[in-house]
This record gives sequence, structure tokens and C-alpha cells, in this order.
Amino acid sequence: MSYLRTFAPWIVYAVIPSANWNWGSLAALLVALLVVARQTSAGRTLDAQIIEIGSAVFFAAMTVLAFADPHTALHPYAPALSSTALAVIAGASLAAGRPFTLGIAKQSTPREFWDQPLFIRTNVVITAVWTASFVIGAITLAAVAHDSTTRTVVQIAAFVAPATFTIHYSRRIQAKAAALRGLAS
Repeated sequence: MSYLRTFAPWIVYAVIPSANWNWGSLAALLVALLVVARQTSAGRTLDAQIIEIGSAVFFAAMTVLAFADPHTALHPYAPALSSTALAVIAGASLAAGRPFTLGIAKQSTPREFWDQPLFIRTNVVITAVWTASFVIGAITLAAVAHDSTTRTVVQIAAFVAPATFTIHYSRRIQAKAAALRGLAS
């Protein structure tokens, strides 16, 4: 559920028809701001909201662009720009040593595991997969910018593939950790 909340602005933006991209950008901005406000008031620190804050910044810029020049030549490339923004945010979180998935994972992981090398390494791997998916998505979306059907498929795949990986990889790591704890007992 945390990933759904994290990417809610992007989902809102994706489901609003492209012809209304200005309103889609505004709706996504409002959702991003709401998510950050709700999570902050619930006690989630800003460093655990890397994607959420990056999303708000991106959609603020997109909203200004979309209302200032709704017919800009950049419009068909908005999905590619979205994936590029996510790739930059995710990649920057890796480069800073704070993979964006760490804050999400902490929501469902007991505190005693947060500093464990395996927990941190798992989140580095998962964030790297998300980053790679966003990069591949951005490149592909730029190539198919004028094909709305293919663009939709690519956008969905760029989220479903890393989400599926995250679920399966997390389960595999949890099973290995449980087996190691069993051997230590």
C-alpha cells in the first residue's frame, strides 16, 4: 500500500486523458502535496519522502508549463519527462546513499532491522531496479511519444515490472533471513 501512496500522483496524472494534461498536472500536484502533508503529519520524516517531494516539485513545474503553454511541443514528451524525473529522483537517492525504498520499507519493517546491512542492501537493489525501469521507460517513451497506445503500455510496464520485482525479491530476502536466523538458533 505504501508504494501505491508514493506513486499516487503519477497514477492520477497517467489516468487523466492527455488532452487535459494541464488539469492532470494540477491534480497530480494536489495529490502529491496531500500525500506529503498527510505523511508528514503522521510523523514520516522528509528524508523518507524522497519520491513524494520530488513528485510535488515535478508536478509544480509541469502545471506551470501546461497552463502557460498548453500546446507546447513538449506535450507529447510529458510521459518521457515524467519517467526521466522519477529516474533522476531515484538515482539521486541512490547516489546520496538513501535509496528511496528505504523509507517505504521502514513502514512495514521492525526498527531493529533498519540498520542491518542486508536490509539496506536489499533497498539499494530494489531502488536500482526502479531507477533502471524509469530510465528504460523514459527512453522508450521518448521513442513512442506520438503513439498513445504504446505509450500507455510502456507507462504501465515501467511501474508493474519493478513493483513485481520488489514483491518477489523482498520475499526471497525475507525467506533467506529467516533461514539464517533459524540456523543461528
